Amino acid sequence: MPQTKHPPLPLSSLTLARLPPRAADAHKGDFGHVLVVGGDLGTGGAVMLSGEAALRCGAGLVSVATRPEHVAAGLTRLPETMWLGVSSANQLMPLLERATVLVVGPGLGQAGWGRSLLSAVANAHRPQVWDADALNLLARTPLALPSGSILTPHPGEAARLLGISTEAVQADRPGAARKLARRYASVCVLKGAGTLVADPAGQLAFCGRGHPAMAGAGLGDVLTGVLAALLAQGLDAWQAACLGVWLHACAGERLGVKGRGLAASDLVPVIRALLEEHSACQA
Repeated sequence: MPQTKHPPLPLSSLTLARLPPRAADAHKGDFGHVLVVGGDLGTGGAVMLSGEAALRCGAGLVSVATRPEHVAAGLTRLPETMWLGVSSANQLMPLLERATVLVVGPGLGQAGWGRSLLSAVANAHRPQVWDADALNLLARTPLALPSGSILTPHPGEAARLLGISTEAVQADRPGAARKLARRYASVCVLKGAGTLVADPAGQLAFCGRGHPAMAGAGLGDVLTGVLAALLAQGLDAWQAACLGVWLHACAGERLGVKGRGLAASDLVPVIRALLEEHSACQA
């Protein structure tokens, strides 16, 4: 990794923010309402993974807005979450008003359906986590992310957002992460081996955890759900990004010792256990 004027801060359990213990009389309304938007035809699993991760990491309420064709499967897999089939952005509006944190991008697609939903989400003044096709659409149509948001590109998505090659991103990952954070006035999580977290002021953190068994589909969808749950429970974007990246990488490392074939959903219970070890629910 090229040297920078201010080297990245290594993430560790000693430097990460902690969620406070919950009061004995706590209720679900105290811990936010995450809305996951995405899942075009054929990619409903992406929003399911994000929704499950948000639920298992402590969000008080989780809703999923997706193609109507995916609602039955979603309710079967995750009956604790609320599913809404949406065919147009107008159907999304009431749910946007009730949510406190938004996830947009997993399985969204880049066709008209996804573009219309992304436009509606971008105009909602809520902290947001943007991933996958939300980032590909952002590269084509500039939009302003609301304050307190997080974007989570892999190197290819980062290259499209910056208008450079993937090789150029990889040659200077710290520079790319910082440029994206400044350009979109948001915290940037640049994924990959040695994930970086950058904020618009130039602050940079580095995660040295993880495992090559994590090179598979759906793991980014899990990360978006984790980040959203941490935002919903009161962490700011920088704190949520750093803690979420570390939890995700440590879970992959713990499971990676079993070798190939790691499924994204395998991470969720391990992340939940790691979060409890780091931030106990009850004092």
